[in-house]
Amino acid sequence: MPDLHDLVTTLAAPWVVLSPRSGQLTGTGAEGVYARDRRILSRLEVTVDGRPPTPVLVDEPAAGTTRYGAVLDGLNVVGHDPTVTLRRTRRVDGEGMTERITLVNHSHDTVDCELMIALGTDLAGTAAVRSGAAADLPVVEPVTDADGLQWDDGRGLRVRATFTPAPSLNQSWRLKVEPGQETTVTLRLTASFPAADAFAIEPPTTRPSYDDVELECDDRRVERWVRRSLADLAGLQLSADGGERYLGAGPPWYLTLFGRDSLISSGMVLPVDPQLAAGTLRALAAYQGSRVDPSSAEQPGKIPHELRSEVADHGGGLVLPAAYYGTHDATQLWITTLHKAWRWGMPADEVRVLLPNLQGALAWMRDFADPDGDGFLEYIDESGHGLANQGWKDSRDSVQWPDGTLADAPIALCEVQGYAYAAAVAGAELLEAFGLDGGETWRGWAAQLKERFRESFWIDGYPAIALDGAKRPVAGAASNMGHLLGTGILDGAEEAAVAKVLADPDLDSGFGLRTLSKAMTRFNPLGYHTGSVWPHDTAMAVQGLYASGHAAAATSYARGLVDAAEAFEYRLPELYGGEGSEQETKPTPYPLSCRPQAWAAASAIAVVIAALGIEPNVPAGTLDITPAADLPWQRLRLDGVRVGERRLSIELRDGVLSVEDLTR
Repeated sequence: MPDLHDLVTTLAAPWVVLSPRSGQLTGTGAEGVYARDRRILSRLEVTVDGRPPTPVLVDEPAAGTTRYGAVLDGLNVVGHDPTVTLRRTRRVDGEGMTERITLVNHSHDTVDCELMIALGTDLAGTAAVRSGAAADLPVVEPVTDADGLQWDDGRGLRVRATFTPAPSLNQSWRLKVEPGQETTVTLRLTASFPAADAFAIEPPTTRPSYDDVELECDDRRVERWVRRSLADLAGLQLSADGGERYLGAGPPWYLTLFGRDSLISSGMVLPVDPQLAAGTLRALAAYQGSRVDPSSAEQPGKIPHELRSEVADHGGGLVLPAAYYGTHDATQLWITTLHKAWRWGMPADEVRVLLPNLQGALAWMRDFADPDGDGFLEYIDESGHGLANQGWKDSRDSVQWPDGTLADAPIALCEVQGYAYAAAVAGAELLEAFGLDGGETWRGWAAQLKERFRESFWIDGYPAIALDGAKRPVAGAASNMGHLLGTGILDGAEEAAVAKVLADPDLDSGFGLRTLSKAMTRFNPLGYHTGSVWPHDTAMAVQGLYASGHAAAATSYARGLVDAAEAFEYRLPELYGGEGSEQETKPTPYPLSCRPQAWAAASAIAVVIAALGIEPNVPAGTLDITPAADLPWQRLRLDGVRVGERRLSIELRDGVLSVEDLTR
């Protein structure tokens, strides 16, 4: 897979540009302009008199805007000061990319030069780029007209590049720039796409700015982290059928609707953008499973894993249909996100419309999620071409014994049981609140699951990551247990035991929660799920630790995320290395990590909300705010918290809590 960690990202989903710091697209690796699961452009190189500019600046004033600065050697050079510079301003919107290329003359003489823009594309699918198969694809030849170029893949994808002013020959311009003057050539890149086989990836009708969400903190780094995260969350937004907003998981591979990712991310952001969570719930409900299909892992009531416009061949035998349901946790997360949205004030009429989907999701847990009937939710890939692991850690080696041996399927993950317990209790409350039958039954189901979990999962003083195919608890401390906190499947003593394990330096890297303990034989600080740190994983543990009263451990992780955010210029990547703060002053980047990424960006909001302890119940008319006893900040104020119809400002200053209604 091509590296992503050192590429500059310009994003307004579904369009995204990935380039090195020069701004040039050379046709190598993952570089390119992407939209709707296709690489629209793979080459965009600017030269002046046949020489590439020397890059000196990258500025990212917004998620959808990047400015590149370069000097031009050999043009009117007097002394050692650069006198002729090239400025590139790249902007993407939901419909395309615009790039302004400006030559600036600060010398005392007229600059007479040739500017050339070389464009090229393979029109590859993102799965082919990711697997490396795109390297074998031929370059698509363009058709030239008076003011630009056009490429056509013969299957409905048409890409068009236009220039202002029009070029002379071979995308070149003869420029004469007087002293103290500048001149600009503008490129506009657009595309038309074929009808989607299954799911249309569209830009949002309106992209939020989040200007009304403001954070003040005595640690200014937290302010910068939240502000950049909100900008990235705006850039990651897409819309589904009917215009429902949701978060694409991450560019360039995952800019579409993912059940697990989109639900966790929108749930974290719900306190400042409740309509995003509502849109995500409705978009996924529209594709809820209705039949049994082993090839796509679809089952009645099941929430999909990912939805794309066409089949995605990721190489290595992993071929996912356009609508793929291979996830064993998205259905429970859909239920708990609906419950959270209702508690935060989702209108009753909007909740009521989704109650049949709720009933279907609950029925899936009972009728399909436990195929062997042992009382636990377990998975196995029946298709032979899908994901071997179907929790959030979906790499093939994510569930392993302490000696590195992979656990045999079917696998019952610990957090999947926690999600199921929480979903059953939440579902029961919703059923009862809206006058439907089944609440008592689901509470009983949850109680039985809780007891079975206690009997089967605990080993060496903590919950095992999973039960394997022989129903043996897989030993070895991993981050999965952090997701159990706050679900209700653990009692107080068990939560304390989990908090103690999470606080151990073998899991706490100083920059976040390691996915696997350093004590494990196959621990790898750059292992995708075997030692790296994922911000959302850490944030979910922070939420549970604060909620269960283990503030010291939560605060250690919150500090670690802020330190990591600073190291990554406040745009946290999907994951990063787990070597730890004792070994390095900033975390090692993971080369293949998406940046930005939805649940990494959403983690900033999740940590602040958890630290303030905001727990509304709009249907019951209550709002509980219980700030954690041990916080890393003396002053924290968040404006723009949405509780029902109210917009609140919540401030904690030197231990004193104040709430102001900002509703207008």
